Amino acid sequence: MTTTTIEYLETYLQDHRAGAEMGSDLARRLADENLGTAYEDFLLGLAQEIEQDVEKLEEIMERFGVSRSIVKTAGAKVGEKIARLKPNDQLTGYSPLSRVLELEGLRSGVSGKLALWDSLAQVAPHDPRLDEDEVAALVARAERQLAGLREHHAMAAREAFVE
Repeated sequence: MTTTTIEYLETYLQDHRAGAEMGSDLARRLADENLGTAYEDFLLGLAQEIEQDVEKLEEIMERFGVSRSIVKTAGAKVGEKIARLKPNDQLTGYSPLSRVLELEGLRSGVSGKLALWDSLAQVAPHDPRLDEDEVAALVARAERQLAGLREHHAMAAREAFVE
């Protein structure tokens, strides 16, 4: 890899790591808000998988000698906290609209993660620091996560918008 190429990859991985921090926080909060609901099992499992994906991304970053960007990670943390301020048609508490919006946020995050894994799948055949089978498994898991999110988002939308 040329100096420019590795700099691009470093920035790309750092940006995705920051986004993963935000997604992990959202997944954990969404799981906690849905304890005792029909969403609980799926969301607890998803939050755990997302945390594992963050760890896997950090392992990949280490292989490339890329460190986490404190500034980008802090920015993502602040962004996730600000996102909580969105209106949900209630002054306090969790509403069916909250669930719909937060599931949409997770869908966006997992879609971004899938794009990361897809990009790394293009690099893997050309770089021994990436294992093609490992990356393929990450792609497959993100696709399963998206399918589950679509299913649970549809359920949440019906609960929120259909009388």
